[in-house]
Amino acid sequence: MNNKKKLNIAIVGLGNIGSYLYKYLNSNKNILSKKNNCTPYIKFVSARNRNKKRKIKINSAKWLNNYLDATKNKDVDIIVELIGGAEGPAKKLVFAALKNKKHVVTANKALIAKYGDKLSKIAESNNVNLEFEAAVCGGVPIIRSLKEGLIANKIGKVYGIFNGTSNYILSSMDNKDKEFSDVLKDAKKLGYAESNPTSDLNGDDVSAKLKILSSLCFNSFLNNNIHVEGIKQIDKEDIVNAKKLGYKIKLLGFAEHLGKSIYQRVHPTLVKTNSYVASIDGVLNAVIIDGKPVGQSIIQGEGAGAAATTSALISDISSILRGNIKFPFSISNKERKNLKFKSIQERYFSAYLRFDVIDKPGVLSNITNIISKNNVSIKRLIQNPNRKKGASSIVIITHSSKDNSLNKVIKEANKKSYVLRKSKLIRIDDN
Repeated sequence: MNNKKKLNIAIVGLGNIGSYLYKYLNSNKNILSKKNNCTPYIKFVSARNRNKKRKIKINSAKWLNNYLDATKNKDVDIIVELIGGAEGPAKKLVFAALKNKKHVVTANKALIAKYGDKLSKIAESNNVNLEFEAAVCGGVPIIRSLKEGLIANKIGKVYGIFNGTSNYILSSMDNKDKEFSDVLKDAKKLGYAESNPTSDLNGDDVSAKLKILSSLCFNSFLNNNIHVEGIKQIDKEDIVNAKKLGYKIKLLGFAEHLGKSIYQRVHPTLVKTNSYVASIDGVLNAVIIDGKPVGQSIIQGEGAGAAATTSALISDISSILRGNIKFPFSISNKERKNLKFKSIQERYFSAYLRFDVIDKPGVLSNITNIISKNNVSIKRLIQNPNRKKGASSIVIITHSSKDNSLNKVIKEANKKSYVLRKSKLIRIDDN
């Protein structure tokens, strides 16, 4: 006799991920039912274009004419939001669903990074779940690890590679000896980059994910004090220089609890060639957590794509099927803290500085003067002259210096008439 209960699901948004999830839930209903002692049943679906060609067959009785009807229907227990974006329909749907006491599962990092605090408050007061494992690093189960597996730990730092598109571009520039624009074209052809990959390339995607991780690691509210740089300025010459110096360039996100303050930063970083994070190539993601008593934990895996995202969505759906009502950010809203988030200007970093200049006497000494005047000291200096063009590229590795001072060096150098193009600053992580 089957006494298993059933929970009804409405999937809103039927792109690649929504379609994959629909197919997966239908074909794996029995095993999920056994594992969770509760049957997941897709009651309704909704999408912007009902007539779009999809690889799945959907009974017309399942279609909702208005996606918001899912939030009012008494037969719906869980709403899976796969629309995307921090505003518009996704925002309306999730706010309405939680207010109407529906559990919500979402892959929407932009929405959680912007409205997560408000949404978690509503979910908590209505005793429903707001689950967002799929919003951060696709198939890498980092959210559940922080909420459950690492619950005993006081976390001091979380960092890593959180964006597959930018990682694919940087590692391909390195491995295939290609320019940024050529690799970006390849990434689009292979489906690793969207037709408009701006948020991947300018660091916004990593920024949203880092804010969520930061909040979970440090039991704090979400905070927008975050330094964000993308990878558009990185060219083949930077990759070659890094290699000569024993480094690789990766776009990393860092959140660190130092003293009484938290620092959040996203930027291209030089990492030692033999470091763990340097070995993560292609579209893979890796999250590294420093905690006590566990020490260092590393989780890596596919960061994007329909299969990896569905893996995370099913994990969240299963948690709800088991009847686990949990606080969205691990602890009650009343217990979350307003911690001090600081700008990285006062932090110290070693850095790679690159100046493309006219090759003439006095230029090098002028640059080294600017550097010493700003209390930055030089660890290593390489000159790459191009006699044909009458130009030279000066690469400097600095000792640990204040971030503010390093930026002043770049700003001052860029005003000089002998500088041919914008000078570069890439921070170094020597861990």
